[in-house]
Amino acid sequence: MPSAIPQNGSALHGEPKPWDPDHLRTRFVQALSEMYRTEVPLYGKLVDVVNQVDTTTLQSRGQSLNDLPSRFQLERHGAIRLGTQQEMRMISRLFAVMGMFPVGYYDLKMVGFPLHGTAFRPQTEESLQKNPFRVFTTVLRPDLISSPEVRKMATSILSTRQLFSSRLIELIDQAETSALANLTAEDANNLITKSLKIFKWHSRSSVPLETYLTLKKEHPMVADIVCFPSAHINHLTPRTLDIDAVQAGMISQGLPAKDHIEGPPKRKCEILLRQTSFKALEERVTFAGDADHAVDGTHTARFGEVEQRGAAVTRKGRELYDALLAKAVGRSEKEDKDSDKVLKEVFAEYPDDWEVLRREGLVYFRYRVAEDKVPVAGAHKLEGSVHMDRLLKEGVVTCEPITYEDFLPFSAAGIFTSNLGGEKDGGTERKLQKTEEESKRSRVQLEGLLGRKIPSEIDLYNELQTDSVKECQALLGLSEIVLGA
Repeated sequence: MPSAIPQNGSALHGEPKPWDPDHLRTRFVQALSEMYRTEVPLYGKLVDVVNQVDTTTLQSRGQSLNDLPSRFQLERHGAIRLGTQQEMRMISRLFAVMGMFPVGYYDLKMVGFPLHGTAFRPQTEESLQKNPFRVFTTVLRPDLISSPEVRKMATSILSTRQLFSSRLIELIDQAETSALANLTAEDANNLITKSLKIFKWHSRSSVPLETYLTLKKEHPMVADIVCFPSAHINHLTPRTLDIDAVQAGMISQGLPAKDHIEGPPKRKCEILLRQTSFKALEERVTFAGDADHAVDGTHTARFGEVEQRGAAVTRKGRELYDALLAKAVGRSEKEDKDSDKVLKEVFAEYPDDWEVLRREGLVYFRYRVAEDKVPVAGAHKLEGSVHMDRLLKEGVVTCEPITYEDFLPFSAAGIFTSNLGGEKDGGTERKLQKTEEESKRSRVQLEGLLGRKIPSEIDLYNELQTDSVKECQALLGLSEIVLGA
């Protein structure tokens, strides 16, 4: 996997070094969470609800919060929107210092937003287990702003914004050139402190109210990106064990919760991601002007979100998910039925048993040789090529679903199909093909901007599964372990 700086601090003995990427990432997310809790008190209330729900859930299992893996309690994801290619390039460099790299391409043009982006997150299993913090990061695409006047206005304002201080750029430069021996714990503190300023909320806009309203009329996200001196984080998301209970808890405590939970319906075998949130806050803002003529107004952008993560699906599993989601949306619109009820009915077609999901190749799994089986592998007469089903049946190997580490997927096919009530005609197919071709070109443009390929999240999960199978092969002395039919 790629790495921007040497992994010098993954201390197996003693305290991690200040510039260990995993350690930096953990310190950063802890500081970011505290800052956001201060800025958005309702976020703190949401975290309290999550902790209460998780405590109750664990107590029903005879466990406590201390029994959860450390990554679960650290886990957060955030989202930011950037304005320029230079900002996107610099944030990529900053995240790399923290061991976070682009995974997956998201073309938000398909849902009417003039943005595209990626998720910056750890890629190796070791780093994911330590802290899987991820940031959904998008950048404005001026070419998708319909008004030439507004496009010129937006790019002119953004051209003067400086998100990254000279000291922060200096620290990033030093880290990238492997000058870690010259970087101190105090330098690490400075990196975190100065990085937080990029994500900090500012209640004073950098533009007059008239400019803000002009940009907002073009698109609210254009105004949110262009009109403030920082790329304020617009939400931060803890993970929960029971999102349905959190949704009920939010409502009971008076938080302005969304009407329903996004993602697949509740299942015995959770897949992908389910999420809900409280609605964006209307916040007081002072718009630029002369000292005696500043204008007060409001802006809506930041909210609190919570997620429950399931298993990573294969390409086959993703295709089935997309097809069923499109079918559910089409049915609920066509029949004017409750969308949650229809979603549950339609997703009955998606297997809800781990063994069936594994055998049908719908979900990725991590395989491990049972601890007590390695010394007696010979007793099982294992040699040459062996099918994984046999190893599992005999208890030589165990497996568990791989956690989905990314964001809710959406596809052009699903969007077009759902908008047509589940039907596609020749014209729609041509439009879909054109949209997918445009998305591929946009992806290449973003990769050029970042200076690296953006791997598919599905490819990374496949790699994790494949690596676990190879490890089993090596431990058992087999030439091949066969998966599938």
